[in-house]
Amino acid sequence: QVQLVESGGGLVQAGGSLGLSCAASGATFSITTMEWYRQPPQKERELVATINIRGEVKYADFAQGRFTASRDGAKTTVTLQMDNLNTEDTAVYFCHVEGLGYYNRSTYYPDFSSWGQGMQVTVFS
Repeated sequence: QVQLVESGGGLVQAGGSLGLSCAASGATFSITTMEWYRQPPQKERELVATINIRGEVKYADFAQGRFTASRDGAKTTVTLQMDNLNTEDTAVYFCHVEGLGYYNRSTYYPDFSSWGQGMQVTVFS
């Protein structure tokens, strides 16, 4: 019910900055949570930041003070600004949203969870 398309990412030297953006389309009115995850090479996917329905942001310990997640009021875009990057931040980054079920005319669409396609971020020393 919601489609996500990510942009940004790429190659950056340690200590540098990079931004990611994720555009949401579809039933964005029903989104409750917008998140960023990452998956480092040969490791499990991990949560980076969560933005709840009130727009409050929580960060993983490794992201606190270096990463800034934000979204627009219409919940059509979520961004992740990453500063002071280090080599351990190298990963594929994913945006993720969750939403509540809703009716569209007479059809009910259940609660949903959607993922972006993932963007590679590589930090070199």
